[in-house]
Amino acid sequence: MSPLSLTLGYVPGATPAKWARTWAQRHPDVPLQLCAVAAADAPDAVREGTVDVALIRLPADTSELSVIPLYDETTVVVVPSEHLFSAADSVDAADLAAEPTLLPLDDVVDWPDAPGIPVEHRPETTEDAVELVAAGLGVLIVPQSLARLHHRKDLTYRPIAEAPSCPVALAVPAGPQSAMLEEFIGIVRGRKPGSSRGQAEPAPKRTAREKTLAKQAARAAAGKVGRKPGRTGRGRR
Repeated sequence: MSPLSLTLGYVPGATPAKWARTWAQRHPDVPLQLCAVAAADAPDAVREGTVDVALIRLPADTSELSVIPLYDETTVVVVPSEHLFSAADSVDAADLAAEPTLLPLDDVVDWPDAPGIPVEHRPETTEDAVELVAAGLGVLIVPQSLARLHHRKDLTYRPIAEAPSCPVALAVPAGPQSAMLEEFIGIVRGRKPGSSRGQAEPAPKRTAREKTLAKQAARAAAGKVGRKPGRTGRGRR
């Protein structure tokens, strides 16, 4: 990583484009490098310095990292377009109980008691699992962003009621951060240009008594300035 650039890792389905655009507008002289990383590898990429910061999926091993929760994704089921589920706006978890369910090795949904009948063969990736859904070998439970990422015309997806959400967070090395990294964290958190955690706190508002004393002091100072030198309030004897 160059000291004159910042590298952002992001897991499949994450969309860092809006933050990258904002960064480019505010810091055109400091490139933001985007680096796609597998969900399972994202925390290690930050720990090992392969990337400066990463969008990761939780839960994960976040030792030696500072984690900033960002948002929770809806969990959906991916099915063939002609599947019965396609006629509904959402699917109850109980409706999946009898469905053959594909569980890829890179699965990221933290749902130990997920409904369905697990298919014995576990595809290597979510992308491979999507191909098997299209072939009619089962359904697939994923975060909504992954369903969108691997969308096909012959497939659709529906939210699953009662399913746990899929959290996405920003991970940075634990400890003090560089100015550039603090600036990027500020962009992700929505801070406006020019604002900074390092700026001085605004002065506290004065009480009514403090304002009155300040006015009296100002009038007294003005009176002293208005007097002529060498004169006093008494005449000479």
